[in-house]
Amino acid sequence: MTNRVIHTENLTKFYGKHRGLIDLNFEVRAGEVVGYLGPNGSGKSTTIRLLLDFIRPTKGRAEVFGMDVRAYSVDIRRRVGYLPGELVLYENLTGREMLVHLASLRGGVDWKYAEALAERLELDLSRSIKTLSKGNKQKVGLVQAFMHQPELLLLDEPTSGLDPLMQQEFYLMAREATAEGRTVFLSSHVLAEVERIADRVGIIREGKLVLEEEVATLKAKALRQLEMHFATSVPAEAFTGLPGVRDIRVENGIVHCTIEGSVDALVKAAAQFEVVNITSHEPDLEEIFLAYYTECDNHAE
Repeated sequence: MTNRVIHTENLTKFYGKHRGLIDLNFEVRAGEVVGYLGPNGSGKSTTIRLLLDFIRPTKGRAEVFGMDVRAYSVDIRRRVGYLPGELVLYENLTGREMLVHLASLRGGVDWKYAEALAERLELDLSRSIKTLSKGNKQKVGLVQAFMHQPELLLLDEPTSGLDPLMQQEFYLMAREATAEGRTVFLSSHVLAEVERIADRVGIIREGKLVLEEEVATLKAKALRQLEMHFATSVPAEAFTGLPGVRDIRVENGIVHCTIEGSVDALVKAAAQFEVVNITSHEPDLEEIFLAYYTECDNHAE
């Protein structure tokens, strides 16, 4: 995965005096799913709109497929599937009529594939869009983004309004796309969603990218809570000063501690005694995200 699909250099957008995005330097490589995380208003949608040249940057630049987004916006859009965060559809058309219209604008698509996507998402294409729920309108948006099998999918809050079963189907669709060498860049404030399908994550806060990391690496670096049960009482000193180990508490043959990184030193120290059981609480991405934001707030103070 060395091919660079998205590349930004100091990409910045202000709306008058209001911040949109500040000095974004970011890359997305071919064949990966990248989750772009942040609360509402943090700059996620602004980033995607800049990549598609729907809005122009205050300063900085961006490339998609190695092409400048301003100079080659039409060429880029032909190769991209886009789902906006605020989806607007022609209310008087049926789902099928809407998709046929969008397909014709693209010069045609494999209609059997489009219908198969609708079937997977349990979307009734014969119904008028104005009669559809928010979730079913979102399905129309997903089908139009995927139906031409684009090289890059730019998806802004893709599972908004979907029930859990349809969310699972979307995850499968995204993973199938990357298995074929295509790339998915999705913005979300749903942390469990990003953890489930993303290879890498960027966390954006108040227009600034504050963290960029592989999900597996991020979780490996995170603090874990360990509880070790021993057959007899053990001295706290045996576990003091070990690399990455902190908050040690020993009571009734049970060692409670927090660990960051490798557990090798801790395991070797525990091996001096008879270990009955070890319980580890693995952090999820939400805990990491909230811990990181809390840390940022503490530094700001």
